[in-house]
Amino acid sequence: MLFYESAKVANKTDSHLLPTFVEIFIVQVYYSIEEFPGVEKAVLTTGTFDGVHFGHRCILDRLQRIAGEIGGESVLLTFHPHPRSVLQPEANIKLLNTLEEKIERLRMTSLNHLIIHPFTIPFSQTSSKDFIRLIVEKIGVKRLVIGYDHHFGHNREGSFSHLKKFGPQYGFTVEEIPVQELDEVAVSSTKVRNALSASDVEQAAKWLGYAYGLRGKVVHGEQLGHQLGFPTANIVVDDLNKRIPGNGVYAVEVRRMQAPDSEVLHGMCNIGNKPTLGKGFQTIEVHIFDFNERIYGERLDIRFVKKLRTEEKFSSLEGLREQLKRDEVQARMVFSGESTLDTQRKDQPGPLNKL
Repeated sequence: MLFYESAKVANKTDSHLLPTFVEIFIVQVYYSIEEFPGVEKAVLTTGTFDGVHFGHRCILDRLQRIAGEIGGESVLLTFHPHPRSVLQPEANIKLLNTLEEKIERLRMTSLNHLIIHPFTIPFSQTSSKDFIRLIVEKIGVKRLVIGYDHHFGHNREGSFSHLKKFGPQYGFTVEEIPVQELDEVAVSSTKVRNALSASDVEQAAKWLGYAYGLRGKVVHGEQLGHQLGFPTANIVVDDLNKRIPGNGVYAVEVRRMQAPDSEVLHGMCNIGNKPTLGKGFQTIEVHIFDFNERIYGERLDIRFVKKLRTEEKFSSLEGLREQLKRDEVQARMVFSGESTLDTQRKDQPGPLNKL
């Protein structure tokens, strides 16, 4: 049962970033619109694409199909930081992907060009008409594909009808992709975030098409796990803006980031405040099965497979130890059979299943 398999890495310089399970395509990445050289027949979509979930991949598959039909090239224009984090910093939005993870996910599609434009307050004040001029003059857009209810420009004034109005004037056509449903539920990044906050990592994985993960550095802890017979790797996440699943104990798969070709390890992860010990702050600790190496300072990629239980307060350390034994048995049972979440679902679009 693996969420990772050997990747066919097209860009060797990025191979250390790619603990993946599908073929990696060559995607040209640009870090501003000004860097992009333009193409003759650009088929463009734009948006934040946080999570690169099922609905996003429907848009990208349609983008690539149109590019093939007209002999053009597919282009995604996205933004960093996330626009809400710039315009509404008080909202403290927690994202599904770090920039590193988003690029990796997009490399798993057949996208030709990825533009990551800096999102700033001055850029947010670009009018919808000026934005249209920008994508025509700098990108060379001939076909524009947008998701349902997409808005753009200052105060989100631009819309599908706006694009249809100006398309003939600027020489492009526009297509709106309807909202994408999975099991009769409209998929969105917000719904995935909410599922993770509720500890429903299995539902999140269905909507994402892959197991949700965190990356972080192993740091020294209090060594209590060693005393209990369950040594743990204490994790400090790479990005404080990353969505962390709700408190609980999970069956997880682990990859050591400094050794991307190493085997996938199984284990269990506790996210919580250690109520038995009276701690008041959240920690992330991973116990890796059948593993006895010192990995302080290493980065781990942790994928959440299944929630085992909620966090509990025990009357004694012995009670905690006995529960950890039961958790290990349950987690090993999760990994003893074949998973239905190993790769993208066969009914979802993606490099393994073109629309």
